[in-house]
Amino acid sequence: MNNEEAKQLEGELQSANKTQSLSPMALLLNQLRITVDKQLPKMDFLFQLFGKPCFPRRELVAVTGKAKSGKTFVTSMLIACCVIRDVLQFHRSSEMPLKILWYDTEQSDESTQDILKNRIRMMTQDNLQGIEVLNVRSVSWKDRRQLLLEAVSHYGPDLVIVDGIRDLVNDINDGVLAQEVMEELMHLADDKKCCIVCILHQNKGSEDHNLRGWIGTELMNKAFEVYACEKLMPQRIFKVEQTLTRKYDIEQTLYFEVDPEGLPRLTAVPMESGSESKSERLPNLNREYIVNEDDGSWRIDTKRLFLDAFNGSEELSGSEMRSRVMQLSGISVPYFYNRVLNEAVDSGHVLRSTNGHLTIYHPAPF
Repeated sequence: MNNEEAKQLEGELQSANKTQSLSPMALLLNQLRITVDKQLPKMDFLFQLFGKPCFPRRELVAVTGKAKSGKTFVTSMLIACCVIRDVLQFHRSSEMPLKILWYDTEQSDESTQDILKNRIRMMTQDNLQGIEVLNVRSVSWKDRRQLLLEAVSHYGPDLVIVDGIRDLVNDINDGVLAQEVMEELMHLADDKKCCIVCILHQNKGSEDHNLRGWIGTELMNKAFEVYACEKLMPQRIFKVEQTLTRKYDIEQTLYFEVDPEGLPRLTAVPMESGSESKSERLPNLNREYIVNEDDGSWRIDTKRLFLDAFNGSEELSGSEMRSRVMQLSGISVPYFYNRVLNEAVDSGHVLRSTNGHLTIYHPAPF
């Protein structure tokens, strides 16, 4: 053994002795420590929506909405996309099909089977390979949690749809239990390298878009992305929009309707009068940014609003811009914000650019 080899061996022995002398908690601290040089797995997104990566492995994603707002229809499209790669504006990132577990806690066996036969199978053109469906409505909430862990371990899915997570607890306002379930799902997603999509209803009030109960609060805190679904009447058009994200802002809204065969098809943006909600009406907005026209109509002063939102900043990310503008203006509905943002960009009051998949906004020179 030469001198260089001897030094290397001595260093390894010293390191091993030092590691063995550390307490279990100190070893855990070292394992959890993040440095700029630490080798971490690259984020793997299962899909793209409007060309933006979404639904990553090892993470939780929330799909929300009022009752009968299209949440299960949207997740049915995701399931089909795992097989045929493209459904409307959803695109599967990988060339190879993905394995899916749809874990239905809400509907009857007949309803689950009907969706599988007459919606998903129609979209995938009779190809149901890789799709596993379980209906656990008949078992207790405790058994549903344990069966979910067993099912993910057994089937090894890339995508898990839990429809819905409210049925994994006996009390949606039990904060301790809600935290326990969310941590369990996070560990499951990370350990099995899958994306777990959690469906949860919003509160019943027409103007309340918060997720139900304490478990909804925990889901909002832990989810990597949140998507909101809404059924617009009387047009019977479904709307899907990303409302929160930790990485890639998807600012476009997906609108679709159901054709006579029961399949989704893209549709144009509906008339505002039919989709306008009470949250968009003038009394709820900050009047400092309202311009009253001579004919009795009104509009948002986008130049002033977005100038105040920048507040001297040379650039803002999409999520930062949305947060500031909605807080200043009193706008509470995301698609109304998107309309105002597009008006500001079209009018030249805001400049939009991209940095990879990230959208950046700049104040226009006035």
